[in-house]
Amino acid sequence: MPEQSQPSAPQTAATHRRRPLSFVRRSNRLSPRRQRAWDAALGHELLDLPHGERDTTVAEGITVDWDREFGRSAPLIVEIGSGSGEAVAHAAAAHPETNFLAVEVYRPGVAQLVSRLRREGLTNVRVACLDATEVLDKLLTAGSASEVWIFFPDPWHKKKHTKRRLVQPAFAEAVARVLPDGGVWRLATDWSGYAAQMREVVAGSPAFVNPHEGRLAGEESPLTQVRRLGLEKEEPLDDDEAIDPVGGWAPRFSGRVQTDFESKALQAGRRIFDLTAVRHIS
Repeated sequence: MPEQSQPSAPQTAATHRRRPLSFVRRSNRLSPRRQRAWDAALGHELLDLPHGERDTTVAEGITVDWDREFGRSAPLIVEIGSGSGEAVAHAAAAHPETNFLAVEVYRPGVAQLVSRLRREGLTNVRVACLDATEVLDKLLTAGSASEVWIFFPDPWHKKKHTKRRLVQPAFAEAVARVLPDGGVWRLATDWSGYAAQMREVVAGSPAFVNPHEGRLAGEESPLTQVRRLGLEKEEPLDDDEAIDPVGGWAPRFSGRVQTDFESKALQAGRRIFDLTAVRHIS
């Protein structure tokens, strides 16, 4: 349940206003069926919180007691960009001992997600229809999440739009704050440019270490394959230019079910890039 706390410091609020949005809202109009699903879940599976200037922001001073919200104390995994809930529902069913927080800004997707949770009888998931930075900064205390997942975020693959990508250095700091020492940040994307940026952000953060540093470098790297074969409708690069000497790609996370989205990416010939970052508190 939401609780009112003391307002945060003025500089924190200013920081929120300065941050660019990492998404563009599509039509949020709900069909009558989805509106009924939304209304039924609101205050139950779907968090009902006072919002700020936008409906994807949280009013200042609002906090959530997660043990009270779930009715138990358990590890909390946060998935950002849950879509219609394929991945989080599968994970929640496989791990009933774990609490999950699904974060998604697209209302029709959220309506599908909560319908799925109710249909499958999953009581260990809560859904926040909010901007991810709002959730990380306002609703989660330091070290309160055991893992944070970001699977296939919007790649914003045009150069003029890459500044809108979610995974940036400032966002890595927000993720690091909510993870304890040894907490895990899992990422996956099917776009090589975003994969390289994610890897760079992880490598540049003093808060994280890559446990797979150097893995799948050179000829074994999926980045080498994409560049050499021109798999993303780009001109193939020469051998020397195509080689990825860094690697650092993680094995596929066994807890990530292959969604329809990922299947379509594979059918289109794209490669999947997995990254794992472990929180390291010195």
